[in-house]
Amino acid sequence: MIIELSDTTTSAISKRLVSVREEGGVVALGRVLTLVISTTGRANDEAIHAANMASGEHPMRVIVVNFVDPRSDRARIDAEIRVGGDAGASDVVILHVSGPAANDPETLVQALLLPDAPVVAWWPDGAVESVSEQAFGRIAQLRITDAGESGDPFEALALLARGYRPGDSDFAWTRLTVWRSQLAAALDQPPYEPVESVEVCGRKSSPATILMAAWLRSRLDVPVLLPDEFDDFEATSGLHAVRLHRPSGALEFERLSESTVRLCQPNQPAQYIPMHRRDLTEVLAEELRSLAPDGVYGDVLVNAVPLLAAEIG
Repeated sequence: MIIELSDTTTSAISKRLVSVREEGGVVALGRVLTLVISTTGRANDEAIHAANMASGEHPMRVIVVNFVDPRSDRARIDAEIRVGGDAGASDVVILHVSGPAANDPETLVQALLLPDAPVVAWWPDGAVESVSEQAFGRIAQLRITDAGESGDPFEALALLARGYRPGDSDFAWTRLTVWRSQLAAALDQPPYEPVESVEVCGRKSSPATILMAAWLRSRLDVPVLLPDEFDDFEATSGLHAVRLHRPSGALEFERLSESTVRLCQPNQPAQYIPMHRRDLTEVLAEELRSLAPDGVYGDVLVNAVPLLAAEIG
């Protein structure tokens, strides 16, 4: 069910949500968090869909604040409430905000937050500096950005690093979880040899490629190269391969398709590992499983990425 409210107020929206909850009974209860999505110029349908899908694991209220025309002289809020089949296991409130109504975003959403529930803020349109100091960031336990939607990856990551605070996260890092787990598991198997150097192959325009290289540089304390061979490889949109060079030869993970990665080691048959590219729903659901700060991400972002940037020039 979709309910549209034109030229309305947050008070009217809140009252309508209460009536919807009363009509829905138990079905409308049981939300465990509030997810606030901040967009500019358009409501991000992909982000809303991902939130709806992730709500199957994390029932929540989703508040989408779409800043349509902040420079307008007239304050206006147009709202859309989605419940039931149009919202998954969540209820969705989309606010299209214009003019002076956008001047105090924190107050704008306060009346719509679930009481006594964590707040997660998400900026799906790219890197945002000092998200903890943004209006929604000040009320959120977890603050998510997506540097993959930005342009220059080093510039985007530097922007995030300048204002980093525990509780900040980015989907470019979350997309690497399975890669990092597989690499750690492979290094726990014989031969137990030191890694002498690393190659990380992927699009250099991808922050995930840069974060993987920086993570390996900081954890292994060895030279890390970013070769150009896969920079224009059409089959990959981000990380493509990682090679760990050891005295007996290279341990290599290489993505063969959207669903399969091949592991090659000296004197062993190749292993084919199911590992599909993670979509927006999966990385969002992972972030919502734990609202605790990720100290490893913070260390890589603030310390390892600048070191890598200096070394590769």
